[in-house]
Amino acid sequence: MHPSWTTPDLCDAHPEVQVVEPRFVDFGGATMFCGRIVTVRCFEDNSRVRELVAAEGTGRVLVVDGAGSVRRALLGDMLAEQAVANGWAGLLIHGAVRDVQVLCNLPLGVKALAAAPMKTEKRGLGEVDVPVRFAGVEFTPGHWLYADANGVIVASQALTDTA
Repeated sequence: MHPSWTTPDLCDAHPEVQVVEPRFVDFGGATMFCGRIVTVRCFEDNSRVRELVAAEGTGRVLVVDGAGSVRRALLGDMLAEQAVANGWAGLLIHGAVRDVQVLCNLPLGVKALAAAPMKTEKRGLGEVDVPVRFAGVEFTPGHWLYADANGVIVASQALTDTA
């Protein structure tokens, strides 16, 4: 069942939304996703991403600020499979992913800057649930993210009943 919204329709009805600059590529099997924002700021270390996807994610979207680095992938097949198992709607990654041949077959929204084959070093670094800013938008924990093939928008409150 497809949601009853599109980002263009939401922008028309709610011109106050923030529109994310169009830098992201769809890598997941779900190209439409939405939910409450959970944030993590990390640089070439996906330790906090690993912790978060292992937690209950129903109705939530993980926004990962990897500082735009595409040298190391912040998400791969195993973490994406864990995100699906725990109900996450999707991830928006300001960085890279890997195992794209698996990601595209999972019922998970994944938007990232690029694919990169190298995994991260696990150093236990990163900040969770802090406001992050990239692609012209501030992502605040608890706000709402809507993504589809048209783009990504952020709102301070739910814009639809299907979110």
